[in-house]
Amino acid sequence: ACSPLWSHECGSSYYTTGMCSRVNSNFRFSKTVAPALQRCQTYMDIIIVLDGSNSIYPWVEVQHFLINILKKFYIGPGQIQVGVVQYGEDVVHEFHLNDYRSVKDVVAAASHIEQRGGTETRTAYGIEFARSEAFQKGGRKGAKRVMIVITDGESHDSPDLEKVIEDSEKDNVTRYAVAVLGYYNRRGINPEAFLNEIKFIASDPDDKHFFNVTDEAALKDIVDALGERIFSLEGTNKNEISFGLEMSQTGFSSHVVEDGILLGAVGAYDWNGAVLKETSSGKVIPLRESYLQEFPEELKNHGAYLGYTVSSVISTKHERIYVAGAPRFNHTGKVIIFSMHNNRNLTIHQALKGEQIGSYYGSEINSLDVNGDGITDVLLVGAPMYFSEGRERGKVYIYTLRENRFVSSGALVDLQSYQNSRFGSCIAAVPDLNQDSYNDLVVGAPLEDEHQGAIYVFLGFKETVLKKYKQRIAAADLAPGLMYFGCSIHGQLDLNEDGLVDLAVGSLGNAVLLWSRSVVQINASIRFEPSKINIFTKDCKRNGKDATCMSAFVCFTAVFLSAHFQTASVALRYNATIDERRYAPRAYLDESGERQAQKGLVLLAGQEHCEGLHFHVLDTADYVKPVTFSIDYELEHPENGPMLDDGWPTSLKVSVPFWNGCNEDEHCVPDLVLDARSDVPSAMDYCRRALRRGDCSAFTLSFDASVFVIESSRRRVAVEAALENRGENAYSTVLNISFSRNLQFASLIPKDDTDINIDCMTEDKNPNKKVCNVSYPFFRAKAKVAFRLDFEFSKSIFLQSMEIYLIAN
Repeated sequence: ACSPLWSHECGSSYYTTGMCSRVNSNFRFSKTVAPALQRCQTYMDIIIVLDGSNSIYPWVEVQHFLINILKKFYIGPGQIQVGVVQYGEDVVHEFHLNDYRSVKDVVAAASHIEQRGGTETRTAYGIEFARSEAFQKGGRKGAKRVMIVITDGESHDSPDLEKVIEDSEKDNVTRYAVAVLGYYNRRGINPEAFLNEIKFIASDPDDKHFFNVTDEAALKDIVDALGERIFSLEGTNKNEISFGLEMSQTGFSSHVVEDGILLGAVGAYDWNGAVLKETSSGKVIPLRESYLQEFPEELKNHGAYLGYTVSSVISTKHERIYVAGAPRFNHTGKVIIFSMHNNRNLTIHQALKGEQIGSYYGSEINSLDVNGDGITDVLLVGAPMYFSEGRERGKVYIYTLRENRFVSSGALVDLQSYQNSRFGSCIAAVPDLNQDSYNDLVVGAPLEDEHQGAIYVFLGFKETVLKKYKQRIAAADLAPGLMYFGCSIHGQLDLNEDGLVDLAVGSLGNAVLLWSRSVVQINASIRFEPSKINIFTKDCKRNGKDATCMSAFVCFTAVFLSAHFQTASVALRYNATIDERRYAPRAYLDESGERQAQKGLVLLAGQEHCEGLHFHVLDTADYVKPVTFSIDYELEHPENGPMLDDGWPTSLKVSVPFWNGCNEDEHCVPDLVLDARSDVPSAMDYCRRALRRGDCSAFTLSFDASVFVIESSRRRVAVEAALENRGENAYSTVLNISFSRNLQFASLIPKDDTDINIDCMTEDKNPNKKVCNVSYPFFRAKAKVAFRLDFEFSKSIFLQSMEIYLIAN
């Protein structure tokens, strides 16, 4: 958890260096991370060594000086601590370094310090006491040590001063010495020896560390000068990184990697920004110069905001490479792909640039390993303020990894609507949501629907992301009053412990939890018993009629895609329909007598469930085309529980054929035999019947054997015919009748009370031709039909001959 605007006081300034803290599973802060936090220049331990011997007068002036100088100090944690010792013949602690934490408390304590008195001034003893004891009691490691010595006369232990000052130098104690000349001036004594001693006490150079005043009342005149010199101690070395990171706002973005945490610092280096890294072995803070390759000095005042977002990718060499966005770079935005080194340098491998001013390209970045092979497949860069069609719609760019470089691969497609949506304000890579083994993506558009917001789910496939969204979830459909839904998204946790990753979506003042649902595929099949319809053997009666009875076994298997749902169940509803495309079906269900049935059932994961539907086939004119059996199925509760896999079939159509009554190979071999003779007499017949001659041989000699005789009074011609099938069933048997133009077809009449139908039709283009279906759809094996054809002679067309052709096939 990061607080980029966390600030701390240094002297008179507040620095927003930012800080982050690790949060444990109990939501307790466990470790603070603040790589940009530098020690204040005012991180000092100051000991004031006061001469309290009898010669100091008036004491109240010393007290006023003490209070005024303390008011100048920035006293507090991380800044200045002050302790006071008073000496004469002896030395005492007035208060220790860590006794007080504020100016107010220190001033209150100082105002109660009484003059201890004493006939001797043992300055060396006072300094040694301060060095060896006062700095130890409450002193802090790394704090600058400062000692302020205030005295009005030469010390009585001056021979010890050399050793004491030497020890102070070894301990890096900076010494300020103030000589109060009141005693000398009141008595007219030459102070030269005293001043030399005080200058020896003070650190070099004297002009910075040595002060003298005419008397106790004049101490107030050096307060400002002394304060300024103390605070100019911690040098303003321009090479120090503290000046580059004072306003860095570290933690504006963060990204956890194997060996630590990456932190974006948008305010670093004059708001050009930077990326810092905190590891268990220390922090890595790249130098300003290491960014110059992509962030040149001449653009330094533009405020690129590098580190607005930070992420990482895994290269084809299985190396982790960092990614950071700078949405304000040159006004169009930039993303850099780089490696960090412990010597505070960077290697920038590639830079991706935005295309539109103000689009904030690079303000949101994420990467996705679609197929889970450990290598990044897609890098996504958001430009949420991308302007198109007069609106701030936003855009998410797709880059695919090719040979360790990211190549542009288009953009994601959101809802095509004319509104400010800021699509791409948040991009979250999430584990496989639809359980197809590919990881997925969720993108926020918090300004859609008048700032109510929406999120889009994009599915991963193979090594990329499908650009068209699969699901749009709008705040307006979830709860009233939600605003800016989709401004933040997280999808890594299984919150309801069902084995599926869930989504947490941020909105203004609310977090919305969305449960993922399990995905199921329904496999359906139909088989028939018997496998074909035998209309030759009617094996049952329905409604008093002979019928062929059949059974259809409809089977379903539910396959849950998630391994966590192998003991789950799902309710299914299905419709079964016979011959759905026919006006009148050729079969009916036994249960209802209708062509349709609706049923429900519950499927257990991975277990086939079958139901028998019994039906019957009555006589029909069409035994050629099979009977179709259709089922349409859907989940009983589509709004709750598992959902059907997208694109998975929800219907099945299976046909059951009629048995053709032929041999095992079901290849029918008919043998049609056609016999026909007309009632027109031959010359011999005519002689015997019409002429009544006994011996007609002489008469017929004058004629060809094929000659027939027709008398002028004759008006009709009849043909007696018989068609027999001596082989197996003959399907679609057709009798073709054609005749000469001097004949007109009169009738075709079957004989012998047969139940075999012969239906004839005239061809429109040829009135002298008839096409007759014989016993449609099939002419049974061993069946025979006799019929009579009648023709009339035309009264308008006269020909030399008469012809009639019969062809059966």
